[in-house]
Amino acid sequence: MSDMPPITLDEMGKIRLMKRTDTKFLTNKAGLLRVLQLAKNDYYAQEIDGKRIAHYRTTYWDFDKHGFYVMHQNGHKPRMKVRVRTYEDSDGLTFLEIKRKDNHGKTKKKRTQVKSQTEIVESGGDKYLIQQTGIALDELHPCLQNYFKRITLVNKAMTERLTIDFDVEYTNFETQTKTDSDNLVIIELKRDGMVYSPIRQILVDLHIHPSGYSKYVIGSCMTNPSLKRNRLKERLVYINKINHRTEQFTEN
Repeated sequence: MSDMPPITLDEMGKIRLMKRTDTKFLTNKAGLLRVLQLAKNDYYAQEIDGKRIAHYRTTYWDFDKHGFYVMHQNGHKPRMKVRVRTYEDSDGLTFLEIKRKDNHGKTKKKRTQVKSQTEIVESGGDKYLIQQTGIALDELHPCLQNYFKRITLVNKAMTERLTIDFDVEYTNFETQTKTDSDNLVIIELKRDGMVYSPIRQILVDLHIHPSGYSKYVIGSCMTNPSLKRNRLKERLVYINKINHRTEQFTEN
């Protein structure tokens, strides 16, 4: 990653993906090192104050009966998540965010800035949530928090962004259970329609395949044994296999 030229937040803000499609891929840290090596000539790395690894903290809110989790576990669309995300390298900048996935699989996110993870109502977050969803904040409660590290890449054609998340740590507020993602790396490709993607070809060549992954759903499943998980069992087995993949990542 150090071989890639930097791109600033201001420059990142100029990238407009008008017909965005999002695809997630799972690999492990050995796979990530190989991806970065092969991608170094085609991408910029986001840099903030000389740092290329950013730190995020997210708290997910849900109903007492975990309605948002259940919708996702059951594969229902449309569905929604409510979370509060803090960008720890940007003076604790924090947003209340609402993520929706429609019947066509498209994801849309709306957000409003709040003072902190705990000062949501005081920042107008409750009013915003009611306006956007019809749900009041006191109908929900904080269930799960995660902390993770992120690398962000942008291709030189400025037609896609790539977020790479790793070292995810989970804390469940209901069970007091803590765990982590071990060796897993979550790559999300956000590109403008179906334009050519250098990184997608690299991933195909390394046998790194598209795979859905929700930090809220997987983190909840890993830390709360009372939650329904029948549709997730196969996914958890696959994640464990990727996490401990030992064969060398080589191109076709």
